[in-house]
Amino acid sequence: MERKTFYITTPIYYPSDKLHIGHSYSTIAADTMARYKRAKGYDVFFLTGTDEHGQKIQRIAEERGLTPQEHVDNIVVGIKELWKLLNISYDKFIRTTDEEHVKAVQKIFNKLYEKGDIYKSEYEGWYCAPCEAFWTERQLVDGKCPDCDRPVEKTKEESYFFRLSKYQDKIIDLIKNNPNFLQPASRQNEMLNNFLLPGLEDLSVSRTTFKWGIPVPFDDNHVIYVWIDALSNYITALGYMSDDDSLFKKYWPADVHLMAKEIVRFHSIIWPAILMALDLPLPKQVFGHGWLLLDGGKMSKSKGNVVDPVILCQKYGVDAIRYFLMREMPFGADSSFSNEALINRINADLANDLGNLVSRTTAMVEKYFGGTLISDSEEGEFDDELIEMAKGLCAVVEENLDNFQFSTALAEIWKLISRANKYIDETMPWVLAKDESKKARLATVLYNLCEVLRIVAELILPVMPETSQKILSRLSIGKNDWESAKVWGVLPKDARITGGEALFPRIDVKKELEELEKISQSNKPKEEKKEELEIKPEITIDDFSKLDLRVAKVTECEKIEGTEKLLKLKLSLGSEERQVVSGIAKYYTPEELVGKNVVLIANLKPVKIRGVESHGMILAASSGDMLKVVTTDGNIPEGAEVR
Repeated sequence: MERKTFYITTPIYYPSDKLHIGHSYSTIAADTMARYKRAKGYDVFFLTGTDEHGQKIQRIAEERGLTPQEHVDNIVVGIKELWKLLNISYDKFIRTTDEEHVKAVQKIFNKLYEKGDIYKSEYEGWYCAPCEAFWTERQLVDGKCPDCDRPVEKTKEESYFFRLSKYQDKIIDLIKNNPNFLQPASRQNEMLNNFLLPGLEDLSVSRTTFKWGIPVPFDDNHVIYVWIDALSNYITALGYMSDDDSLFKKYWPADVHLMAKEIVRFHSIIWPAILMALDLPLPKQVFGHGWLLLDGGKMSKSKGNVVDPVILCQKYGVDAIRYFLMREMPFGADSSFSNEALINRINADLANDLGNLVSRTTAMVEKYFGGTLISDSEEGEFDDELIEMAKGLCAVVEENLDNFQFSTALAEIWKLISRANKYIDETMPWVLAKDESKKARLATVLYNLCEVLRIVAELILPVMPETSQKILSRLSIGKNDWESAKVWGVLPKDARITGGEALFPRIDVKKELEELEKISQSNKPKEEKKEELEIKPEITIDDFSKLDLRVAKVTECEKIEGTEKLLKLKLSLGSEERQVVSGIAKYYTPEELVGKNVVLIANLKPVKIRGVESHGMILAASSGDMLKVVTTDGNIPEGAEVR
C-alpha cells in the first residue's frame, strides 16, 4: 500500500551574511515535524531554500564590487553549512536563481497574463526595499514600514499588476469557513481586520528600476516582483510547469507552510489568490509562529542583538539547542531568548532529569548485573503508575505534535522522565542490591527504568535525533521504531545495557554567562568614531537666499561613455527640463534614479563636463564610502522651491 504523503515548507530565506537563532527556530520546527511524520511512516517532502532576487541584493552586491549572483553564491554556502550543523533533514534546497525555477516562474507569469489576471499600468506608492514589500499610505506606521519599522521610498513606475482584489471575497470565505487553514487563530483576525475587510488593492508584480530578478517573458524592461517569484517556489520545487511534474502530482497541495508571523500576509492572502488564478488546489494550512525576542525586541543584525546559533551549538551541542528552542517557546506566540534561560534549561531538563536518568539506570545495570538483566522478575509497589504513564504517553505526544505544540509535547515526555527519577528514589535499587532474595525485584525495577528510557528515546527523536540514537544504542537497539513507543515490554529481558559519558554535563551558570557576555559584546557592531565636523565659514541669510533650490524629477538617466563616474540625467521642473551631469555612477545605476524626486541647484551657471552640458547640480550627502542623493518625501510637485 502506498504511504501517505506529507509536504512541509519553511519560507525561503533572504541570503543574509549571518542567520541568527530566530531563523533557526523556524527551520528546526519544520525539521521536527518532518522527522515526526517520517517516524510515523509518512512519505515526507521537506522544502527549504533561499530567496535571492530583488533590489536590496543588487545594491549590496554593487557596494561590495560583486555581481548579484556572486554575492548570493557566497552566502548560500554558509546557509547550507548552518542547516547541516543543526541537523536539518530537508529533501530539497531550492534557490530562486535555479534555472528550472526561473523558467517555471516565467511560465506562471505568462499564464496569469494570458488569463487576464495580470495587466499593465503605473504604480505609485511606498516601497520598503529590505522587506521587498509595497504599502499603501494607510498601511504605514508613523510613515514607516509596518513590518520592519524602517523608512520607505516613494516609488512611481510602470508596472504589471496582479488582480488581487478579484479574489478578495474568496479569500475572506476561505479564512472564515476553514479555521484550520490559517493558524494560530490570532493570525486569522489580523488578516481579516487589517487587510481583507478594509479592501485589497491590486498588487504590483513587476519592477523597472532594477534588473536583478526574473525577466518578464514578454517585456524585457520589467523583472518579476519578488513575491510572485519567491512564493512560486513551493510548486516549482516540485516540477510544476516543467517536463517532469511527478513530484507536484504526488505532494501538492502542501500540508503546511510554516513561517514567522511577519510574512503570513503574503502566504495567506497573495499566495492563495495566485493559486486560485492558476486553478490549483490551496495548501491545507498556513502556520505563522511568533518571534523569538531578545532584550524586549525582535532580533536584528542592525541592532547588534542577534544570537549566533553556530557558537551555541559548538558550546552546548546541537540537540541541546534544538531542545531549548522547541521546549522554551510556546509555538505560535512571541517568546524570549536569554543565555540564562538556555543554560538553566540545559542544566535542569537535560543534565539533571534526562542525563541523570540515563546515567543512573545504565550504571546500576552494569554494577548489579554486569550489563545484562536476568529474566527473573517480581512486580511491586510503584510499578503500575510508572507503566501506565509510559504506555499512554505516545498518544499524548502525537496529539500535541499534530497541532504544532512542540513545547507541550516535550513537557509531557519530561513528566515521565521525572516520574522515573522519582521511581528510583521510591524503589531504592541500591538497597535491593544488598539482599540476594531481592534480586528478582531489583531486575524488575531496572528493567522498568530501561523500558522508560526506550520509550523516551523514541519520542524525543523528532527534536533530538542524536540523543535519541545514543540512548537506544546503550540499550542495544539499532534503529528507531515509533510505533513501539505505544507498547510496554518491547525491550528484551536479557538486553545488553551499556553506560558511558554523561549525555549533558552540568554547566557552571555564572562562569558561562560571563563568557557568553564577552562573546556578545565582541560581536556587536562597533560604533564609528565621530569626527569633528569642519563647518565652513558662516554665511548670512542673504547669501543663502541666492541659491535657488528646486524639486526636480529624474525622467531619464544614462552613463556617459568613456567615464566610470559620470551619469547624465534629464530632470523635469514642471515647466521646463534640465540636463545635469553628476559623478554618482559608482553609487547608483541609471535605473535606480529614474522616477526619484531630487533637489536641484537650479540657478547654477551651466558648464560643460567631458563635453556634455550640465545646467545645475543635484544635492547628495556622503560619509566614507557611502553616498545618497537627497530626495523629497510626499507629493511635492516638480519645480517646488526648497527652503
